[in-house]
Amino acid sequence: MQQSKKKLLQSEQISPSHKDYIRNYLKRIRKVRLFQIIIIVTFIAAWEITTRLHILNAFIFSSPSRVGRCFIDMATDGSIFYHLGITLLETFISFSLVIIIGLLGAILLWWNDSLAKVLEPYLVVLNSLPKTALAPVFIVWLGNNMKTIIVAAVSVAVFGSIITLYTDFINVEEDKLKLIRTLGGTKKDILTKVVIPSNIPSLISVMKVNIGLSLVGVIIGEFLAAKAGLGYLIIYGSQVFKLDWVIMSIVILCIIATALYQLLAYFERKFNKK
Repeated sequence: MQQSKKKLLQSEQISPSHKDYIRNYLKRIRKVRLFQIIIIVTFIAAWEITTRLHILNAFIFSSPSRVGRCFIDMATDGSIFYHLGITLLETFISFSLVIIIGLLGAILLWWNDSLAKVLEPYLVVLNSLPKTALAPVFIVWLGNNMKTIIVAAVSVAVFGSIITLYTDFINVEEDKLKLIRTLGGTKKDILTKVVIPSNIPSLISVMKVNIGLSLVGVIIGEFLAAKAGLGYLIIYGSQVFKLDWVIMSIVILCIIATALYQLLAYFERKFNKK
């Protein structure tokens, strides 16, 4: 986005007022980025200084330097990459299942209005249900393994995805639907040529939300039914008072969540440019 704005600014085909607008826009973006960097640098510096001055207990709160050393130690023997890989694998599997099931579920409800009226209250209840309450049940049903973690992660996001996409599907402009019917189109034509194409931006927005929810669901599952993964490191580290593991895992999760969100935001920008 910023690159395209800069190219426009260098172009001689736009008016001076438009160039002023672009300059102000880029200036605001740079100012926002600067403040974001200042906030994170100030936080890290204050965290490190307060632990070194014993204002905060470094054993309980850890510190950036301790987290860094912990990461280097675990990176040396490869253990952190193993745990990170497990969490990412479970997240991507869960995310893929949520998108597939959510899209197919929304299509099914859109296709059969009677079924939608029957199931909608149950979907609302299931979406509102705290998923941590279901995790122990999944362990009993599926065992203490990766399947339980994936099912727990899917349950966090899938019901909301179905409801959101179904709502968007039924709110497509009526004029477009009438046009397809007037031209002799079937319900399948309406779905493939109007409903789904019109809701691609909505689908991308749902994906941006679900990538974070899938990660949350995976961590919840790893708290209860894992022998590896960042969630396992957090819960195990808290039990044996290796709090450097806990803080390091939380920091890594923040980085992963940001990176995954930005990846989907990048694809969204690419789509919007078309």
